[in-house]
Amino acid sequence: MPKQRIVSEHVAEPPEGTWSNCLVVGNHVYIAGMTARGGDFGGIEGTDANEQTKAIFTKIKHLIEDAGGTMADIVKVNIFLTDIADRDRVWEARREFFTGDFPVSTLLEISKLVLPEMKVEIEAVAVLGAGGGADG
Repeated sequence: MPKQRIVSEHVAEPPEGTWSNCLVVGNHVYIAGMTARGGDFGGIEGTDANEQTKAIFTKIKHLIEDAGGTMADIVKVNIFLTDIADRDRVWEARREFFTGDFPVSTLLEISKLVLPEMKVEIEAVAVLGAGGGADG
């Protein structure tokens, strides 16, 4: 089963030869750790964990839709947070993107991300069609 790289006009592509933002293998979608880094890897979108989480889930939404799915198809997210005290702000933002059966989730506090102003990084796995065609 070949893999297909998904590119979204709304999500900056990483430098060639580093990683893929989104791959589809069969009906499985794998989305790399997304941060709130702006287009072309410019500044950070949002100053707090809530704003950054919204920016990240917006990127994930673009990628999953360009892969032919919806947010309801996401079955797992891994969330990396630089301050565990921000978890309620992350959950608050997450509720704006998911309804019904939420994806399984891992939330980890880590010491830092690639830039000091980054507070959140999220990766996702989806199964196309798993959401039953419902909007997420």
